[in-house]
Amino acid sequence: MADFFLQALVQVGSPQVLLLITIGVLFGIIGGSIPGFTVTMAILVVFPFTFAMDPVSGVSLMVGVFVGGYSGGLVSGVMLGIPGTPSSITTVYDGYPMAKSGQPGRALGIGVMASFLGTLISVVVLIFFGPLIASFSMNFRPWEITSLVIFALTLVAGLSNGAMLKGLLAAALGLLITTVGYDRNSNLRFDFGFPVLESGFEILPVMIGVFAFAQLMENIEKLRDDEHGEQKIDSNVSIPYRRILRDMAGQKLNTLRSSLIGSLVGALPGTGGPVANFISYDQAKKLSRHPEKFGTGIPDGIVASEASNSAVAGGSFVPTLALGIPGDLPMAIMMGVLILHGITPGPLMFEQNPVLVGAIYVSLLIGAIVMVICQLLLVRWFARISLIPQQILVPVVLMLCAIGSYALNNNLFDIWVLFAFGILGYLLWKAEVPLTPLILGVVLGDNLERQLFRALELDSNWLTFLTRPLSALFLLLAVISIILSLYQNRKIQRLQLQAQNPAQHVKEPSHEA
Repeated sequence: MADFFLQALVQVGSPQVLLLITIGVLFGIIGGSIPGFTVTMAILVVFPFTFAMDPVSGVSLMVGVFVGGYSGGLVSGVMLGIPGTPSSITTVYDGYPMAKSGQPGRALGIGVMASFLGTLISVVVLIFFGPLIASFSMNFRPWEITSLVIFALTLVAGLSNGAMLKGLLAAALGLLITTVGYDRNSNLRFDFGFPVLESGFEILPVMIGVFAFAQLMENIEKLRDDEHGEQKIDSNVSIPYRRILRDMAGQKLNTLRSSLIGSLVGALPGTGGPVANFISYDQAKKLSRHPEKFGTGIPDGIVASEASNSAVAGGSFVPTLALGIPGDLPMAIMMGVLILHGITPGPLMFEQNPVLVGAIYVSLLIGAIVMVICQLLLVRWFARISLIPQQILVPVVLMLCAIGSYALNNNLFDIWVLFAFGILGYLLWKAEVPLTPLILGVVLGDNLERQLFRALELDSNWLTFLTRPLSALFLLLAVISIILSLYQNRKIQRLQLQAQNPAQHVKEPSHEA
């Protein structure tokens, strides 16, 4: 392991790759600083620029965006009281009150240091657990991989904010999209007589259209309600370094606990930063000696939020690299980068491309260092960037998305694909259909079909999926995931009905004398 780690260090340590990581971190921070832009949007915009790069350079650039994006969300959360990314929602709870009390530099500094430490701890988790899971999954045959992908899709659909059925339908739609064009036996499917559909849809225009276009349309809708009632903080801030070091010295246990929560949650498919964010904040509050101070502007809340959402970066690489199952939407895009360069994520990746795996480890470490330096030195500029109006941001991002889709194959059809799936994504969003299961269905569809056909070619008996222990276990977990989601959905609906009609659930007083 030491050998390929040193080789990766040499490649990532070259001036060109270090520059790419720095550019990625800066763009990620900027993307995270702008409310509504999100980490995913930043990754999608940068994705096309990796086409002409070698695998190490392309992945290092994306890792830089990944690390910077997760830490950038705290800027607008502290300065505006608006989370820049969904994974920095709880940062607002204590970061914004601290900034309003005249300490924006302290709030930003604590958040940056917590993000830095969270990323470092998550890399340690990735280095230790990634190879272990990969070596275990080396025993997986087509039956186990097929069942694992089905479990991942049901798990993601089941965590779709109380819309389990819609999540399953979205995942099925994503799988259906991947069936357009020739199959593995050279049979043409769903081309509808159009030659351009014979090769199917490229992943990039579909992902950009479904997610980015829908997100931009949502931002446009919010423009008319853009008057934010809260006061904005002066962007001319300075960082009190000594005060921050004293604050962080008293947050050792909180930082470690929140980072481990973020790493473990990030390793679960379909969860990601927002889930880790709320769990770690909740645990920090419950285990605090002064829980009543949470929400008033204390370091504990900022550390819990930022350490956990940044730790998701390393944790989410575990299932992506070891199993070939992306943990969340940004990881699905990262997996697309690897596939684009002819590399299939999964257990064999640790044997066939150990240097690239090591490059991801090193890029995460270097990205964390670059992030903390950039955040502390350029925090004033990032604070001003968070004030960019959506009227300017939306058309610029939309133009970059269109250029990126066209650059994939220099094919005008890819731009039409982007807008067609953009309209589809927007309509699904309006119908409250979760988009993450659809994206994961698109990313995992080809692998699911390939493994399913391979399993049936080896043994045409469908019962083999149930007679092989690991395959049966994954299918059982998929069924349990659906049942638990149905139970939770019904419980949520019951609580909502009680909240809407409280009078019906209050026992009437007795009229007996």
